[in-house]
Amino acid sequence: MKQKRQYPKVMISPKAERSVKDGHPWIYGEEIRQREGEPQNGELVDVFAGNAYMGTGFFNSASKIAVRLISRNANEVFDARFWRRRVEYAVHYRKTVMPGPDFACCRLIHGEADQMPGLTVDRYGGILSVQIACLGMEHVKDMVYRALWDVLTEMGETVTGIYERNDIVLRTLEGLPEYKGWYRSEGIPIPESAVTEICENGVKYLVDVENGQKTGFFLDQKYNRAAVARIAKGKRVLDCFTHTGSFGLNAALGGAEHVTCVDVSQSALDMAKENAIRSGLDGKMDFLCEDVFDLLTKLAERKCRDYDFIILDPPAFTKSRKTIQAAARGYKEINMKAMKLLPRGGYLATCSCSHFMTDELFRKTLAKAAKDAAVSLRQIEARQQAPDHPILWNVPETGYLKFYIFQVV
Repeated sequence: MKQKRQYPKVMISPKAERSVKDGHPWIYGEEIRQREGEPQNGELVDVFAGNAYMGTGFFNSASKIAVRLISRNANEVFDARFWRRRVEYAVHYRKTVMPGPDFACCRLIHGEADQMPGLTVDRYGGILSVQIACLGMEHVKDMVYRALWDVLTEMGETVTGIYERNDIVLRTLEGLPEYKGWYRSEGIPIPESAVTEICENGVKYLVDVENGQKTGFFLDQKYNRAAVARIAKGKRVLDCFTHTGSFGLNAALGGAEHVTCVDVSQSALDMAKENAIRSGLDGKMDFLCEDVFDLLTKLAERKCRDYDFIILDPPAFTKSRKTIQAAARGYKEINMKAMKLLPRGGYLATCSCSHFMTDELFRKTLAKAAKDAAVSLRQIEARQQAPDHPILWNVPETGYLKFYIFQVV
């Protein structure tokens, strides 16, 4: 440690020390044994285990996660150049793993997986849609946004505006206000509209960064949607929980005979219809505003055999370990009903986007559903989130999406 430390210290428990040594960046408040100096919420602290420096991170006593580490280098200087390096590393990684047109529509920063805790930056063409769920990141956002602007501009990419989607409950747990709106700073423009068009896998979508789900669109399923398109030719497809139609549109573009998209939200379906028209696929699709659980039940009671490919892309049924068993029952129910609806030799694409629904538990749930439906599953593909949502093996929270394609036999 060459430089004199300027930050307050926190001393952590042996349990937290083991976690940090294993590479996890979070330190819970209950694992802090002592403080030296007066750490302020949102500011940096040095973390020590005994006399050993463990790293530097954002402190917040109001959060269950009291420290989020951003570096383990004792000689690091946390200035604009530091954040520029972090942004460069993240953006150039995406340029590599999302080449060509995919780079125009991808996640540029994925929080802890890019050592920028609580920060999400999604790119929709020229618009960057941002969420911050960490007080410390809120304090340095001006440097991060400027770095994003500069790095992308130097790469020849156009940024037309930065929209902040900070209307999430997680911010209240950090002591942050909820809000949304265009980021205003000298030299950074503000577009006339928060709605923009993107093209993913050849499908055109309207994305509303102001009112759409999350930051405007679900980017993590990009290559899973392409996998569905590859086997959709000639199939009669039922796309459940379609939202704005992404899986169904990919299936239609892949040559499906017909696609029925189902969602409980009429406004989402209205946008799905518009997306179908923009891509010239509306003649192959119809849209039902219904509760998926109720619809699958009705179709099962009628012994419906109208579909030979069913897609299940539900919202997260659980965001807590406390409700995981109830979530497992929900996943089992929809998958069992879908399996019963499919003819022998039919196809099922199914997924879970809940971190707490582990891959092991999801696989067990699918196996139970198959047993109760009296079918066997022939696995075609097992997939995860796209690589612009990278998974750090030492930070399990960065991996959440499980995606399977089966033939039902």
